[in-house]
Amino acid sequence: MGEGIFITFEGIEGCGKSTQAERVRDFLIEKGFEVVLTREPGGSGIGEKIRDILLDPANQAMVPLTELLLYEASRHQHLVEVIEPALEAGKAVISDRFYDASTAYQGYARGLDINDVERLNLIATGGKRPDLTIILDLPVGDGLKRIGRNPDRIEGEAVEFHERVRAGYLEIAAREPERVKVVDGSGSIEETFAKVRAPVENLLAERKVR
Repeated sequence: MGEGIFITFEGIEGCGKSTQAERVRDFLIEKGFEVVLTREPGGSGIGEKIRDILLDPANQAMVPLTELLLYEASRHQHLVEVIEPALEAGKAVISDRFYDASTAYQGYARGLDINDVERLNLIATGGKRPDLTIILDLPVGDGLKRIGRNPDRIEGEAVEFHERVRAGYLEIAAREPERVKVVDGSGSIEETFAKVRAPVENLLAERKVR
């Protein structure tokens, strides 16, 4: 079949992307799609084990390049085992993060060379790009307030780190406005979903035209 739809959600910690991904899943099911909701890091058995390593607060000694390589390893397994088969079967795939996260977190926030990060993204994904990427944007302070008392290794980074992540995401959106849509995530779940639904509906309309 090979006519699946691939949507990714991105944003800073606490932006609400997981909740909105679930809402879009439900919306697409109502539209008649078979939907796979997945996440990064993780999404596969191997990927989930890598996720545990990446997010464990005990692993403070991890250096940026090691972090990036682990994310890319998880991503490639995720792509081959979960994303590609679902898309080839004509399903809709919604992923809570994909390669833009590495560009924002390991590139802009950690300070690794952006070109190097994007080359590794390309290797890990084989050039697979989302049909639509939604970045939920809100002030860093607001996002961090939504995190629980036991932050993981990434959530527990300094505010300045998260500010760089946010700036990185906005730079990505400015570079690729056709694929990447920025949505204000500071409102209620319903208010945010109303804004998220618009680009999803536009994607569905484009597919019908094609």
